[in-house]
Amino acid sequence: MGSRSAGVRAATQRSVEIDFYYRGARCRERLKLPPTAANLKFAANLKAQIEAEIARGAFDYARFFPDSKRARTLSKLPGAALTIEKGLETWLKGMKSQIEHTTYRDYDLAIQRVWVPAFGAKRLTELTRGELKEWVSEQTCGLKRIRNLLLPMRGMFAQAVEDEQITANPFVGWTPRKIEPPKESDDVDPFTPAEVAAILEASEGQVRNLFEFGFWTGLRTSELIALRWEDVDLVNGMVSVRRAKVRKKVKAPKTKAGRRTVQLLVPALNAIQAQRAHSQLRGEEVFLNPRTGEPWLHDGPIRKTAWHPALKRAGVRYRYPYQMRHTFASTLLSAGENPVWVATMMGHKDWAMIIKVYGRWIPSIAPDAGQKVAALWSTSGQPTAAKR
Repeated sequence: MGSRSAGVRAATQRSVEIDFYYRGARCRERLKLPPTAANLKFAANLKAQIEAEIARGAFDYARFFPDSKRARTLSKLPGAALTIEKGLETWLKGMKSQIEHTTYRDYDLAIQRVWVPAFGAKRLTELTRGELKEWVSEQTCGLKRIRNLLLPMRGMFAQAVEDEQITANPFVGWTPRKIEPPKESDDVDPFTPAEVAAILEASEGQVRNLFEFGFWTGLRTSELIALRWEDVDLVNGMVSVRRAKVRKKVKAPKTKAGRRTVQLLVPALNAIQAQRAHSQLRGEEVFLNPRTGEPWLHDGPIRKTAWHPALKRAGVRYRYPYQMRHTFASTLLSAGENPVWVATMMGHKDWAMIIKVYGRWIPSIAPDAGQKVAALWSTSGQPTAAKR
């Protein structure tokens, strides 16, 4: 099988073993090479290089033997022996008790579908910022989506630095940027008063109540389906938004401003009064799925079984249910309501987002919040009789 040098031998018919001492420990590592004369000579030269680097104090175990178990304990940086896949797996496991179930699921999907295929086999010390920038440039999704996908990678690398597994974090001082083409249309695409009337006319019972309440409160769909009767104050015409239901899981609003009290305008008050006969005696969720008699689990069944059919019957161009919220905001602002008051109703911490998103609907700022739109409603007449 060829000549043998000190510390180098044929271990099997397919491998060569190198034997050397490092930090007072005897180390044996195998190279997956058949023990031919040429390969034994290569192994002897590699051993000599290792011993020279050990003598200079420059030897990095993981650089020579990244898959070795000893690399984790004898490397200068433990991260040199840790793959990104393993690092993400360990980081996510540690985060499980600290984050929401839905956030954990999103991170896990990003790790399995994006990061493991892209960089999973790389060591923590190998990933460069240049590779991350190249990955960003190749993506066809929007910048917000890209930044969300990067969150588990950012968290894992930050933890690795804190645990002294690595010294350089490719994410520090870098925010991904991407030149995106102009959008063909604005995301804010509210319904006109005529379209709202047509949608409500094409709906009946609990479905109509849900839609009318949504159009005139600006609640997110997740907030609508989580609303309970204990949150409703009919005497004072208020509802307290204290929870949201996302992917069947009920949780608190994401921000402090999201936990709010919403004034019920006339149409919203009418809708919830009509809903009392359907669900108030149960004392739990206000809006129920009329097909099952149970609370809505998420917005999917609303879109498929109620919203899309109603728009189709009404002959109204399709927009997703979140446009009810945009319709509420644009209607109030067009009527001259105070943007600060509208921001409070919408659950924004200040009116900056209102200006940014709905600026073109703001004709002026008025102090008599809630009155102008109420007057607009009364002068335009009540909608056609509800089919409740």
